[in-house]
Amino acid sequence: MIKLASIQRRYASDEVETTALADINLDVAAGEFLAIMGPSGCGKSTLLNILGTVDRPTAGQYMFGDRDLATLGEAALARLRGETLGFVFQSFNLIDELTIQENIELGLAYRNVPASDRKARTGAAMDRVGISHRARHFPHQLSGGQQQRAAIARAIVGDPKLILADEPTGNLDTQNGEQVMDILTSLNAEGATIIMVTHSPAHADIARRRIDMLDGRIISSVLRAL
Repeated sequence: MIKLASIQRRYASDEVETTALADINLDVAAGEFLAIMGPSGCGKSTLLNILGTVDRPTAGQYMFGDRDLATLGEAALARLRGETLGFVFQSFNLIDELTIQENIELGLAYRNVPASDRKARTGAAMDRVGISHRARHFPHQLSGGQQQRAAIARAIVGDPKLILADEPTGNLDTQNGEQVMDILTSLNAEGATIIMVTHSPAHADIARRRIDMLDGRIISSVLRAL
């Protein structure tokens, strides 16, 4: 599904050049659950941003299926994100002025989905994560765990091929964190490909494969025994 070859990401200012990623080589198969770990500043989030096409590498090749993403313009990348990717963030990133149902429906905004279909899909996504009873509430009226479940519903409402999760349990207590991991595990069992950045060894161990990063490089890759 994904192939990264010799990916680099450098940031330059007038005085210094910083290497965030150095020679990243990574293959991710369709249906895989991959966890990325490493200390702060090691390049985890930069890698996830490149995988999510919100950042471009300085050098190297990113193949998504049979498409070389370096050949796509911004409009084509935006379509790819809207039609193929789902994002889950540590800080939820819900819009305060919209209800939970409206927030989730935003996941269909760029797909030209008819209104009746949008309502059905949004309802199904809310049911999937157990948040339907909060449809008319606003984000500030929900607990952190409920907000994260709403964020997952927004990510999956368009039936994405790939879910990118950046510290999805980082702002949650243990119980809510486990509920979020149960949802991600269930989605993966149903066929979704999941790439998750986490600081939790216990949550990383739930994934099928774990990679560790240090100083912008992948230093190990471990496949969990079934």
